[in-house]
Amino acid sequence: MISKTYGSSVYGVDATLIEIEVNVLNGKNLYVVGMPDSAIKESEHRVESAVKHFGYVIPRQKVLVNLAPASVKKEGAAFDLPIALSILQASEQIGAKELDNYVILGELSLDGKLRPIKGALPIAIEARKKGFKGFILPKENAKEAAIVNNLDVIAVESLLEAIEFVQGDKEITPLKIDTRELFSDTLNDYEVDFSQVQGQENMKRALEIAAAGGHNVIMIGPPGAGKTMLAKRLATILPSLTLQESLETTKIHSVAGKLEENAHLISTRPFRSPHHTISDVALVGGGGIPQPGEISLSHNGVLFLDELPEFKRTVLEVMRQPLEERQVTISRAKMSVDFPANFMLIASMNPCPCGYHNHPEKDCICPPGAVQRYLNKVSGPLLDRIDLHVEVTPVSFDQMTETKEAESSQEIRERVIKAREIQKERFTDQSTTVHCNAMMPSQVVKKICGLDPLGKNLLKAAMDRLGLSARAYDRILKVSRTIADLAGSEKILAEHIAEAIQYRSLDRDNWAEG
Repeated sequence: MISKTYGSSVYGVDATLIEIEVNVLNGKNLYVVGMPDSAIKESEHRVESAVKHFGYVIPRQKVLVNLAPASVKKEGAAFDLPIALSILQASEQIGAKELDNYVILGELSLDGKLRPIKGALPIAIEARKKGFKGFILPKENAKEAAIVNNLDVIAVESLLEAIEFVQGDKEITPLKIDTRELFSDTLNDYEVDFSQVQGQENMKRALEIAAAGGHNVIMIGPPGAGKTMLAKRLATILPSLTLQESLETTKIHSVAGKLEENAHLISTRPFRSPHHTISDVALVGGGGIPQPGEISLSHNGVLFLDELPEFKRTVLEVMRQPLEERQVTISRAKMSVDFPANFMLIASMNPCPCGYHNHPEKDCICPPGAVQRYLNKVSGPLLDRIDLHVEVTPVSFDQMTETKEAESSQEIRERVIKAREIQKERFTDQSTTVHCNAMMPSQVVKKICGLDPLGKNLLKAAMDRLGLSARAYDRILKVSRTIADLAGSEKILAEHIAEAIQYRSLDRDNWAEG
């Protein structure tokens, strides 16, 4: 008797339906065909142990398991549960008439308990799209899958519970979640807030501008000045996630297996801070069957690179294309997958190896030329994609002991949202890829960022006097446009240009000399 069940594999951030066929023939041994990886081939031993634990047996005949389509590589232990159920049905140990109406996935332990799987959300979306009645999966993944409406999510804890359900011996109520209510209840539920930051008003202003225009930022300052503390709070002043953005973000984290146990929708913007020893594959994604990297896990959120010059140059260079394209394409011999990567980059660095170049109180002990060599670790093309270069100064004792509560993230976020609304209206007629000022291509900058004579003269004088590079020109115009939006001004005024010029520290020819 041939038995059929359905599972799924995830490629990129989308799921592909996999048909699991089992036939019991004359012969011996269990064979799994259809391009399985080693984890699937090892399922024979997990399935046999789990089946025997509940009093069933693996037939002492030739058991052939086919994973179709055979031309697509499959990986992971999530096929354990459908393989076990199919073998039991094919050998007529159980009767399950509706087995093929469900997508079934779950990793078996040796005693038949189920372990959680990766990618439950995209698999649930695919199951609904293909018209399946429901999705049988481990209990730990149920809330994640239940985000998808019009699909019966059947949470089980063991192989026996799954057998009893498909045979009709046990009734399990499908898990239902009100997605919109759940989303609204946890929206903007951050653990940190700008009200906890004393002083650093210039940096708060710079980060507000960055959030309002979607600009990338690099902070330069001595150790202990508060760069990491400020970076962690950037996500709290970004506009709230929309439900669609929340689903996109949750899908990526689900595929990567980064969702916590019994987690559901991600309703706050992600903040990722990889260590400087990270590899280029871990940053952009990769593997035999490509998995998302840190830049995709930062999608719709913030990627923070602390001590930027300490990252390997190859790691930093692979970010250049995703920063421009807002997605990363990973190609392999038999497949090519796209991962979204629409993130804000915030980086920090010391001004020199010892950390005290240009410090107001401490002397730099670096030898001549060390500052420039240190800065040269970060390539010009990468800096070209960072709009704001901001110097962070240490907080004084008086500021640290200030009793007055600082402005909260919610207050700053309200101003940011107003500026984003202006930009949304402005770019309605533009390409669908332009949503904020930071995304403007050069031709749009020329059209939208016109200057009056006073502003032109100020920018020209600044470029001549401060030695600003040509690449700083477009960046200053974009940032000044955002400053004008925050001020509610239709035109870019000289005062907006003047403030934007301050945020190009690393473009000054004499910066490394102090």
